[in-house]
Amino acid sequence: MPDLVRLALLGAGLIGHRHAQAISAADGVELVAVVDPDPVGGCVAQQHGIASYRSLPTLLGSGTKIDGVIVATPNQTHEQLTLACIDARLAVLVEKPLADTLSAAENIRQASESSGIPVLVGHHRRYNGVLEKARELVDSGSLGRITSVQSVTWLFKPEEYFQAEWRRRSGAGPVSINLIHDIDALRYLCGEVASVQAMTSNAVRGFEVEDSAAILLRFVSGALGTMSVSDTIVAPHSWELTAGENPMYPATDESCYQIGGTHGSLSLPNLTLWTQSGERSWSHPISGTRVPLTNEDPLIRQVTHFADVIRARVTPRVTAADGVANQRILQAIADSSKNQMTVELT
Repeated sequence: MPDLVRLALLGAGLIGHRHAQAISAADGVELVAVVDPDPVGGCVAQQHGIASYRSLPTLLGSGTKIDGVIVATPNQTHEQLTLACIDARLAVLVEKPLADTLSAAENIRQASESSGIPVLVGHHRRYNGVLEKARELVDSGSLGRITSVQSVTWLFKPEEYFQAEWRRRSGAGPVSINLIHDIDALRYLCGEVASVQAMTSNAVRGFEVEDSAAILLRFVSGALGTMSVSDTIVAPHSWELTAGENPMYPATDESCYQIGGTHGSLSLPNLTLWTQSGERSWSHPISGTRVPLTNEDPLIRQVTHFADVIRARVTPRVTAADGVANQRILQAIADSSKNQMTVELT
């Protein structure tokens, strides 16, 4: 197994650029090529002093030694590019969502499992110490039995964000782009989802994609969840504006997740734990404690983990099967909104 893992980056857009930065900052990994038909690919490659290519076949035919690939291209291209990498016997870290449709995600999962080539999905929040600590608190019973959870993803995307035509098309709205991270986080913290009810709207911008959604979840455990997402709201309540992961977003001290249990509740990502030392009653004093945490860049931790998967030292933390499970919830949200009905998943 290689001590130095050589990676190629497909897609040099916003998230692709951050992946390139994470690779540069991580130990034991090296970015050796960038693939993007847009001139931005050449610019990112030049910044890192490496080769650029306009297509994946050109890279694969170049003889460049690579051990794995990060796919950070538009959602509609994930299936084709990931399957091509699997055929080339290359491990893949594909940005969320795994694909733009449930059937495409299933195709990737099946190809990965039948070939033995690992496919990881880029739900980088799983590598954030905040979620790891929250999972530890939930598993320890500090909150008691989880009965309710809520997530809020309110942010405002400016007009220039939508200059890329694919961002106005179905499958590229805030449910797929933003809420998919929250779905994965709630599955990680609360378990699998049993049923979904949803409403979506494109009333503000009128694009093919939704700009707002309201969703009800019932978990297999019996816990209930609410999710609200909109990219038309000027507000501080989103992971991007509260977690401080990305310096391009001004961090606030607000929370965007609330997890409620019979013995306590937890706000995230500020890790405020609310408990009562005496009798549990709404008429008795309650206290909040900030859980201490030393955090690291989750994208650096993710690419380090990817390298260890390639070295066969660990198994993938977020598998293609996880990607399919998240995609199934996305599909249920779309079906529920369209047909105005509850969609059962189990």
